[in-house]
Amino acid sequence: MNCNNIETFLTEIKNTKNLSQKSLLAYNYDLTNFKQYLIDCRITKIKSNNIVEYINYLKDVKHLKETSIRRKIISLKLYFNFLYEKKLIKSNPFANLKFKLKKEHRLPKTLQVNDIRSLLSTVSSEKITSEFSKFQKIRNLAILDILISTGIRIGELSLIKLNDINLENRTLLIHGKGKKERLLFFSSDDTINNINNWLVIRNKYNVQNTNLFINRYGSTLSIHSIEEIYEKYRKKANINNSTPHYLRHTFATNLLSNGADIRSVQEILGHASISTTEIYTEVSINRKIEVLKRFNYRNNL
Repeated sequence: MNCNNIETFLTEIKNTKNLSQKSLLAYNYDLTNFKQYLIDCRITKIKSNNIVEYINYLKDVKHLKETSIRRKIISLKLYFNFLYEKKLIKSNPFANLKFKLKKEHRLPKTLQVNDIRSLLSTVSSEKITSEFSKFQKIRNLAILDILISTGIRIGELSLIKLNDINLENRTLLIHGKGKKERLLFFSSDDTINNINNWLVIRNKYNVQNTNLFINRYGSTLSIHSIEEIYEKYRKKANINNSTPHYLRHTFATNLLSNGADIRSVQEILGHASISTTEIYTEVSINRKIEVLKRFNYRNNL
């Protein structure tokens, strides 16, 4: 394992897979840990059995969750495939390896519709005390409304350019994972108005940055800043501990609950596999079961 090779690998996947900084840090963390394991075990030439032993070590000694181990396996597989394709190694020790891990069954966490309503209301009712507070309020309302009304990831939101939005056609071009693009539609008039209000304010600052959302200095708004914006209004609205990703889960679950077909939801969310989308179906069904148990008049006949 060579530090330079890890850095080269990270640069390669950053350019080819359109990954977020968070994902790149995760890959770097996984590979650095594996490198340290090799150093500790004094392994200089990596063979398939060394990788198997490492995965067993993660399970039996470190007691990591299956999801964490699965991510590390993916990191290692991508890394060794990269080294082999670039002819930096003569043989790929990962070539014939297969790991069977029990998939954890975790339902996506969502917010109630009243929580979403409260979140928007909290931003809308925020008092304006200065030009900058006006800038923040209108920008933040547009940010949260786009997340709520489209279900996009915050990493995707941070990448939106001015020319990705067409208010006349009510469309938004999203640059998703793996450089895959998808076109979304703004179905709410309120969302259109909130975006338009932000564009009016943004144009007054005459910045050269082409990203839709900027900070007070005209720089691109970071993912961390978007998380902080959500956290600020979540607390003000007295919403239970949650993250911006809950908005994506809530969006998808409500589409299915209201009758949308799963294939369309898959395309809207930008999932590569429909199996990723299917988890929302179970949440949708669970809600229907709960409603029928509580409110179906037949229960009391």
